[in-house]
Amino acid sequence: MARQIFVLQALTLAVVVVGALAFSYVEARRTQVDSARDRSVAVARAVADSPDVVDALGTERPSTLIQPYAERVRADTGTDFVVVMELDRTRFSHPDPTRIGERFIGDLGGAPEGEVFTQEYTGTLGRSMRAVVPVHDGDEVVALVSVGITLDRIDEALRSRLLPIGGAAALMLVVGFAGAWLISRRLRRQTHGLGEREMARMYEYYEAVLHAVREGLLLLDEGGRVQLVNDEARRLLGLGDAVVGRSVLDLDLPGPLARSVLDGEVQPDEIQLVGDRVLVVNQAAARSSGHVVGSVVTLRDHTELQAVSGELDTVRGLAETLRSQNHEAANRLHAVVSLIEIGRTDEALEFATEELQSAQVLTDQVVGAVEDPVVAALLLGKTAQAAERGIELRIDPDTSVREPFVDARDMVTLMGNLLDNAFDAVGEAPLKRVDARLSVNGAGLSLDVTDSGAGLPEGMADRVFERGWSTKRGDEGLGRGLGLALVGQVVRKYGGTVLAGSSDLGGAAFHVRIARPGTPR
Repeated sequence: MARQIFVLQALTLAVVVVGALAFSYVEARRTQVDSARDRSVAVARAVADSPDVVDALGTERPSTLIQPYAERVRADTGTDFVVVMELDRTRFSHPDPTRIGERFIGDLGGAPEGEVFTQEYTGTLGRSMRAVVPVHDGDEVVALVSVGITLDRIDEALRSRLLPIGGAAALMLVVGFAGAWLISRRLRRQTHGLGEREMARMYEYYEAVLHAVREGLLLLDEGGRVQLVNDEARRLLGLGDAVVGRSVLDLDLPGPLARSVLDGEVQPDEIQLVGDRVLVVNQAAARSSGHVVGSVVTLRDHTELQAVSGELDTVRGLAETLRSQNHEAANRLHAVVSLIEIGRTDEALEFATEELQSAQVLTDQVVGAVEDPVVAALLLGKTAQAAERGIELRIDPDTSVREPFVDARDMVTLMGNLLDNAFDAVGEAPLKRVDARLSVNGAGLSLDVTDSGAGLPEGMADRVFERGWSTKRGDEGLGRGLGLALVGQVVRKYGGTVLAGSSDLGGAAFHVRIARPGTPR
């Protein structure tokens, strides 16, 4: 491509310079011819007006006086011939004395009638620009004067004038070719020596990859302005068409994501919340020739994986609970068997039925009140998990789930994160108690979780649902501050509200309200 551009520039420059040179030559020659014509007319008029010529015409041998005078004028004026003739064309003077007395060759035009006549004509001295002027004696035309300058002399003068023009044209060509070569060399470096077909193919591949890749791709320059964005990034970030050239701060992105990207502080596989999506964000510096020219931000949709991960955590917790319960049941079974062996059957029966009745009552309560099996399993699993950690989890007797309208995954996100957050809050508290109440009915969803922990810091109730907020310290790299942000995300998805405050137990309280679709809010 660089070579083709160089050739094209060189040809264009050559055509322009040659064209300009040709135009200059034509214009200069026209000027020279006009100048020769004007000079011929002026000299011819001066000779025709000379009294010596008129006096000589009255003598018996006019050429004896006219020839020397005409030659002096010719030599002084730099013309090629000065011919004085009678009206019948008989010459009285000529640069070649042998031609005196011969007839003048060429047209006279209106000169015999007193007019000035000029023409380009080929005579005895070659092609020349000549002028014919009448000689008056009073009001009568008595003779004619013809003065001419040959075209060879005109061309010689023209060549002397065109020499500097040609030199300037040659210099222009040299400078132009050098400039074109430098431009092509720079272009070759910028395009890495690629030809037009290779560049077209690369662009086609580039476009295909951008549209086909399943990761969002955002290219930023050093000033944080978007230089490229693919379809997936537009979808994940909810961007419109007029994005390129705008700053990240102007894209209506969540504050934490925009600040992290702009400052280049995105951690590897950082989790960010954008709308109702959970995104995994990575950022790397873009370099060219060893210099940082911007950054590349990649985005992966982690929403479905986050939901599945929440369900998996619930199942894993339930499995761990069942495993521990199995171990505990084995211990209790040994105790029952031992009581029977020593003849204490009444005590063995009482011990066995007491534990079974307590567990069965809770299971019957939850399963009977909650129609969604996933939510029921979550509550049972969290109850066992709380018991293992020494936490008293009280599920309100009014808890019921009838005709659920919130997706089971979203329910797991709401309850699981709020309960986990409450368990962590009471971990170091003297009184470890968490109360939960869930109601899903014809009006909508109502969820309340309170704990006896240390509570929320003063003035932080409005910030607890921001991504990255956490009361824990020293574990920022473990993804802290995501649970409550996910709760807020689910609530916004269904158009509900979530409030944080203080509970009667002395800790924090969270209240979620989501109206059923079609009911007044």
